[in-house]
Amino acid sequence: MVLTFSFFSIWSDGEKVNLYDFAIRQIDSLDAVVNRNPDKLVEVKNTSEIAEVLKKGKIAAFFGLEGGHMIENDLNKLENLYNRGVRYMTLTWNNSNSWATSASDETSGIVLEHKGLTNFGRKVIHKMNELGMIVDISHVGEQTFWDVIGTTSKPIIASHSSVYALCPHPRNLKDDQLEAIAKNGGVVSVNFYSGYLDSTYTGKKNLFLVKRNIEYDSLLRSGSVEYLAEERLFEKYSSEVESIRAPFDLVIAYVEYIIDLIGVNHVGLGSDFDGIESTPQRLDDVSTYSQITKALLEKGYSVIDINKVLGGNILRVLKANEAI
Repeated sequence: MVLTFSFFSIWSDGEKVNLYDFAIRQIDSLDAVVNRNPDKLVEVKNTSEIAEVLKKGKIAAFFGLEGGHMIENDLNKLENLYNRGVRYMTLTWNNSNSWATSASDETSGIVLEHKGLTNFGRKVIHKMNELGMIVDISHVGEQTFWDVIGTTSKPIIASHSSVYALCPHPRNLKDDQLEAIAKNGGVVSVNFYSGYLDSTYTGKKNLFLVKRNIEYDSLLRSGSVEYLAEERLFEKYSSEVESIRAPFDLVIAYVEYIIDLIGVNHVGLGSDFDGIESTPQRLDDVSTYSQITKALLEKGYSVIDINKVLGGNILRVLKANEAI
């Protein structure tokens, strides 16, 4: 199996200044990569352009913005990002912004100035609908989620989330949320992070970090943030951490759970490969997606349904969001 199209995520943890400018620089960086590799990669902005690129055997690249703080509370900047190619926006990251609260903050126990979408947050949703930018509810809190459901006029996505009933993590979606996404016509793309798939993973990871606490503390003192320090240690001791990675079969179990609950038209894959320190066994990068295809074929799913899971459903939502 060959990767044919991919979202490139524009991300910031919210700590930087000039967040909008930082987002633009990331887009400029991909522009430079595309310009150096015109025989392999093409930036696209709609489903028609995707189809043309795929006919040529190249990879279609389009942007997502992970974290609404990067629009700096300015609808004009949101529109500028759309014009540069951004086709979905994750409303929050782990940090909340002034107009939407995150899952991390909503479940933290801290007192929040507001919960869910503000009036400006609803304006953001309306503007995204108008432009043709997909609303992404991964990372958002439950109140924000339900406010989005009550506001959006177009299908939404959860670009990289999993199932709360199977692993009760705040980043995962409860059954009523999954059902609401299906009713909305949207898609839930299963996150591959071991901690969102296997409820025993975090405990095992913590034991590993305690064992390597001298190296871990050294990385933190040198200026590395926690998740990057963890990634470096996992890479260094890859054979040791193999056993604590989530089993491959859990990914298939999550896909099947969503199919059984809300139907095959509403599930996709949201690996989060570049944002996590631990992926499931056998799933190291995009070249291993064929393992999922093989497993679904062996379970009796049709080629048509498998193609929906592998990207067809996301293309449908992208088409439904495109401005008329």
